Amino acid sequence: MLRAGIVGASGYTGAELMRILAGHPELEVEVTTAGQYAGTGIALLYPSLAGWYPGDFVAYEPGLLDSCDVVFSCLPHGESMRVVAEAVSAGRKVVDLSADFRLPADLYAEWYGLDHTSPDLLQSAVYGLCELNRQEIAGASLVANPGCFPTASLLGLYPLAKAGMIGGTVIIDAKTGISGAGRTLTLPTHFPQASDSITPYAVSGHRHAPEISLCLQEMTAGPVKMVFTPHLAPMDRGILSTMYVPLQRSAKPAEVRATFQEAFSGEPFVQLLEEGAYPQTKAVRGCNSCHVAVEVTGAGMAIVMSAIDNLVKGASGQAVQSANIMFGMDEKLGLSVCGLFP
Repeated sequence: MLRAGIVGASGYTGAELMRILAGHPELEVEVTTAGQYAGTGIALLYPSLAGWYPGDFVAYEPGLLDSCDVVFSCLPHGESMRVVAEAVSAGRKVVDLSADFRLPADLYAEWYGLDHTSPDLLQSAVYGLCELNRQEIAGASLVANPGCFPTASLLGLYPLAKAGMIGGTVIIDAKTGISGAGRTLTLPTHFPQASDSITPYAVSGHRHAPEISLCLQEMTAGPVKMVFTPHLAPMDRGILSTMYVPLQRSAKPAEVRATFQEAFSGEPFVQLLEEGAYPQTKAVRGCNSCHVAVEVTGAGMAIVMSAIDNLVKGASGQAVQSANIMFGMDEKLGLSVCGLFP
């Protein structure tokens, strides 16, 4: 069995990693660190893990992860880079679930307001969108796990980008569940504020926007304009992205659909839905799948819809998928479950 350490395990993504790895046949959790919850029983904070993790969260200290083969860092942005640098220098393979290694240093300073303390690792970190970078992930020591909004958006846009069919400004309208904001209590995520309401936020610039834009330009090998507007929806989990894409040339619906079928052929975690079916966040709840649908309008516009569980394919599930690839294992290990419905 390979041994995993989870730094920042008391957050939602850390708890989701523990849930997933409890059923992994080749990876077992050996270390679970926390900050304010160090010394707290894991099952006390997360009753769903009772019987699986009888121990306590422990405080992080250098050397604690020396017995681990892989380290998952679930710390907030700005806090992860130091721990990741220590783990990589000690020879550990690392999957970082924070935003600390997703952007170039100058963009990181611009969007997160901090100077990066490990700029050398930024050059070697591999962006962990498995469907696009599988080969690079296989040889990586450090994988930067994508954000949840970028995962849902980029998987939906990938077929059109790959085929050179994007012909104008892409508009991304995305809804997310409240768990995407993490465990920290805030007024917008307070139940009386968020229930029975959908509201846009960070309209002038969400931190995932440059991540989406950079990857989209890499996929198209050229500049692509993009408008991204996130919305907070009154649900625990899930992301639904609806993308409006002007087509480069006139294309029939069958041709566009064939482009998606070819792009996702053989992908274990991306399902192109049957014609007339649309993604539902509940259908991907608890699983590592991305459900995609596409339609073409008479105005030469493709409407692409995608749904993921923000805590699984949008975070911890994708991190396990990358770890599987890094160690040469079947990338489906520990992840071969369908969604919880209803």
